[in-house]
Amino acid sequence: MIRIENLTVQFGAVKPLDDLNVELDAKICGLIGPNGAGKTTLLNVLSGFITPKAGRVDVDGTDLLSLSPVRRVDLGLRRSFQTEQVVEDLSVYDNVLALLDHLGVARAEARRQVSKALHFVGLDREAHRMGAELNLYQRRMLEIARGLVGAPRLLLFDEPGAGMTESEGETLRETLLAIPDEFGPQILLIDHDVELILATCSKTLVLDFGQFLTYGPTADVLAEDIVKRAYLGVDV
Repeated sequence: MIRIENLTVQFGAVKPLDDLNVELDAKICGLIGPNGAGKTTLLNVLSGFITPKAGRVDVDGTDLLSLSPVRRVDLGLRRSFQTEQVVEDLSVYDNVLALLDHLGVARAEARRQVSKALHFVGLDREAHRMGAELNLYQRRMLEIARGLVGAPRLLLFDEPGAGMTESEGETLRETLLAIPDEFGPQILLIDHDVELILATCSKTLVLDFGQFLTYGPTADVLAEDIVKRAYLGVDV
């Protein structure tokens, strides 16, 4: 569970997050809102890339904000980005292995985890290809694979479905849904694809101008008038 209390991020007069309070208890939790709502800012706070002005964040009872970004990785926090962070001069296999090298996992166990993660995302046959050779879909699935090794506890995915075809999107949905049971972590998912959010997230948080708008079962949240106005652009 992610417990967020009085979280505020301020840059000058701008508050990308403004006194946010919420408990995110879903195994796969959606995070939506219009552009500038504070979604990526929240992921950056959780990752340790932004220090908030005020507030507290606990993950499964651990004070996250007191930890450095490296210690958060040790804790089990994993992150993808809107622009894929694939190392192009490393193989697919070594892109995943590099994370375990940082965590100090024994080589035999590391090989087992990498092989399992690549098989899970469908890249086991591409293991020896270089990162530079991958297409967009493969690069995004590689980022997911990197999040699945080293005992992950919290996966932060920032628009993993962007640019995918319909069939690729279906595979992504199936993959995301299977992660909690297969690997155990909670997922916080940002995506502009409402169908992806609806299909994968049991609950969804909506932000608007850095503030809490609503949180609850995804279908109910998407049906709320305030969400239709703020996020879906529908007059009600």
